[in-house]
Parts: sequence; structure tokens; C-alpha cells
Amino acid sequence: MAQPATVTELNPEQRPFYHELLRQMLLIRVFEERAGEAYAQGKIGGFCHLYIGQEAVAVGAIAALRPDDYIFASYREHAHALARGTSARAVMAELFGKVTGCSRGKGGSMHLFDVERGFMGGHAIVGSHIPLAAGAAFACKYLGTDRISVCFFGEAAANIGAFHETLNMAALWKLPAVFICENNRYGMGTALERAAAVYDIAQRACAYDMASEVVDGMDVLAVYEATRRAAQRAREESRPTLIEARTYRYMGHSMADPIHGHYRTKEELEEQKKRDPIQGLKRRLVEEGLLDDEEYAEMERRVNQEVEDALRFADESPDPDLSELYTDVYKE
Repeated sequence: MAQPATVTELNPEQRPFYHELLRQMLLIRVFEERAGEAYAQGKIGGFCHLYIGQEAVAVGAIAALRPDDYIFASYREHAHALARGTSARAVMAELFGKVTGCSRGKGGSMHLFDVERGFMGGHAIVGSHIPLAAGAAFACKYLGTDRISVCFFGEAAANIGAFHETLNMAALWKLPAVFICENNRYGMGTALERAAAVYDIAQRACAYDMASEVVDGMDVLAVYEATRRAAQRAREESRPTLIEARTYRYMGHSMADPIHGHYRTKEELEEQKKRDPIQGLKRRLVEEGLLDDEEYAEMERRVNQEVEDALRFADESPDPDLSELYTDVYKE
């Protein structure tokens, strides 16, 4: 099996870009931590699946895309919406079920949509959005544009028939699509051994010409570079790519699931935290003289301020009116 790709050199001229990647990951981490607290307080209803530990995948991949590209995600998608540019206010308000949320309070945690930014949502049914992403890619090609479609999904979706069928169609039709498997090792309904072999499964499933790459999902720059290559391939060659990002989430499957003690040990969790994506990028930037303690402290202060503002906004926003039962979120 191929080894995950890594990035070994930093370019001092890209210092602002590196800082923005770090800021986005930090924003997602703090947002998710505070969302977890709000859920425990009963302010967020339904299900809530946190992304803590996986920040490098969403941030790195989305940074490599254009604003007009399409993005599809599964139900663990708060991070993807934030990385795409949806405001922390709009995402938190949606989690609270408020009318000021990005889906007007109708979607909640698992169904964030921001069509204006090409964010085509979180989808609760495992693997259901993979064919939708292929459909968007087909439209991009059919209309003669150079837009692309990017799909994020967990490794459990590799057991779904639609995954195999879609990859084969995308390859056969040469669709401008990028499929990103966020392999966090503990997909619902998958054995650990099977989850770790997603890359091999996908390769066997794809009978046609599809590029593929394994990447260290805890390294935001590695994810960025892999996605940048895939996006270029999709635009210039109309050729799809499968990326397996090997990552790790620190939380349980959902807020109803224990962090450890059920299917993993505390020792395993602590060992994985040594590869934390935020601290990893911070450490590299400090070592290269591209970040100092004062800059990072200011970044933390601003991020905390942004998330606290989002919490106040969500708390104070009104619930949807009963008339919203009969309205379309995207039509006035």
C-alpha cells in the first residue's frame, strides 16, 4: 500500500496562507468544543457529530478549491461549512435550530447548506451524497465549465454500493470530481481492519482510469497539496481522483458516544493526540520563524471572540415561525 504523502518544505512567502490555515483549524476546534458544551446544556437538539482532530482534512482540502466549486459532505460537516466561509454565527444558529441559521433552522447539525458558496450540504444517510457529487461534476462538464465537484465521506461509505458504482461512473465518464475519504478508523458499521483498507477497496472497485492518492490527514499542508493536484487534474484533464486522508477524531462518533472506554482506550487516544494537526502546523511555523508566541496568542484571542459571538447570536436569535413549515429555504 502506498505511503501517505507529506510536505517537507515551507515557503516564507506563503506565511499569510499558513497563518490562515492555522486560524481556520483553530476556529473549527474551538467552535466544536463550544458546540459540544451547548449540546450538553440542551441548547442543541437532535444529533451532533464533532470533528475534533480531523481539522486538517477539511481546511487543507477546501483551501485548494475555487469559490465556485461544489462541495458535498456527510453529517460531520460543521468544519467544512466553516472552512468554506459560512460564518460561525450562521453555523451555530443552525445547530441551535434558529431561523438565522444557514438552513433557516430546518437542517440542524447534520444538514448545513450554503448554496451561495457552493456548499451542497451535509447528508445524514451514509454514502448517499456520493452520487450527488458525481451528478454535480457531470453538470460542470456538460455545461462546458471548468468547475469541479468535491465529495467528503467517511470510510464506512466504502461499504456502500453507491460508492463503488459512483467511482466507476466517474472514471468511465471522466468527470471533474475529487472524492475524499476521511478515514478516521472508526466508521459506523466497519471493522477496524476493513476501514484501514479503504484505499485497496477503492482501487479494486474502480475498474477504469481514476487517479488515487493516500495522504496524511493530520498534515494540513499535505492534504492541501494532494487536493490541489487533484483539482488541477479535474479541471485540465476532466479526470477524477480518489484521495484517502488518514486522520483521527478525538471524540466519539456522536455526542451520545463515549470518548474512550467503549471501543478504544484512553492510551490510544493520548498517543494519537501527539499528532494533533493544529499543534503540528504551529510547531513547524515556529521552527521556521514564520510564527511567534504573540501572533499565536492574538489568533487564539480572535478565534475565541468569534465563537463566543456566534454563541450569543445563536442564543438570542428567534426560532423559526410556524409558517416556515411551508417555505423553501432557498426561495423567498
